[in-house]
Amino acid sequence: MEEQNKIEEKRIQDFQVGDRIQNFFIIKALEIRKNKNNKDYANLILGDQSGEINAKIWDLNNVDISLYQENVLIKVRGRVTEWQSQLQFNIEKIRRAKEEDGVFIRDFVQSAPYDSKWMYQEIVNYLDKIENQDIRMIAEYILESKKEKLMYFPAAKSNHHAIRGGLLYHTLTMLRAGEKLLEVYTSLNKDLLFGGVILHDMAKIEEMDANELGIVNDYQVEGKLLGHIIQGIKQINQVGNELGADPEIIMLLEHMVLSHHYEPEFGSPKKPLIPEAELLHYLDIIDARLYDMNTALSNTKKGEFSEKVWTLDNRRLYRAYLESIDKE
Repeated sequence: MEEQNKIEEKRIQDFQVGDRIQNFFIIKALEIRKNKNNKDYANLILGDQSGEINAKIWDLNNVDISLYQENVLIKVRGRVTEWQSQLQFNIEKIRRAKEEDGVFIRDFVQSAPYDSKWMYQEIVNYLDKIENQDIRMIAEYILESKKEKLMYFPAAKSNHHAIRGGLLYHTLTMLRAGEKLLEVYTSLNKDLLFGGVILHDMAKIEEMDANELGIVNDYQVEGKLLGHIIQGIKQINQVGNELGADPEIIMLLEHMVLSHHYEPEFGSPKKPLIPEAELLHYLDIIDARLYDMNTALSNTKKGEFSEKVWTLDNRRLYRAYLESIDKE
């Protein structure tokens, strides 16, 4: 009985069913829902540097829920349970973090594994490999105009690369993968592929409202109405025309961005009609899915299956005993 009531300070990635936890976390999402008896409860996503978990406050009678919102640092006590094969944290006590606690919100935010300045320079190095002057000018202009925000901007509000510096990380990984595939598919245009990769998600900076911690508060009005694909096309067209670029180059870069989600229901009214755009789509898919897979497996013991991963069609992934080869 004493062991069951033991309270521990664990990171989210170390949670196990039955654990009683007391620790600080950041609220990444919060909404009030109703249960089957029409009674209000709070549904939260809590996070730290190791990951995130769904949490519940079932009894709101003694909680002033108005004190809590997204991006607030809290101290909670509760128990780890399991619901539909996924870990869940049932909160018993909650309060906002205080100055005297000596904790800082920046220490609870997930970040890319590389320094942002280094990643930015690596992307600039790929720009230098682009021989077509018009493609390089357009990509360089747009990249430089977003440099300050790229130092912290995530690639999404949730799901893949929703971390500080995630947009740079996502872009750089795709460039590296694309460079390797160009060695195999030698008929592809390197300049167009590199330019398309660099530009494909750059308008997310205008689509979303993110703070310097890399946390997205909400989507901008234009982001909600148009989305980063349309916003990206507008930027390429405007910059390309201002720089006097070849109209066909502008059009090809626009098509790369327009088609990279592949399906209309995902925001692309046209499927790729050039090989470079086809490869861009699959580079995007590969990087997003492997990121989500690695995230899920990092919280999974060898020989066991992960929790269901919503972005991967609710698959439960298996972590093999084989070690991966890390050449970094």
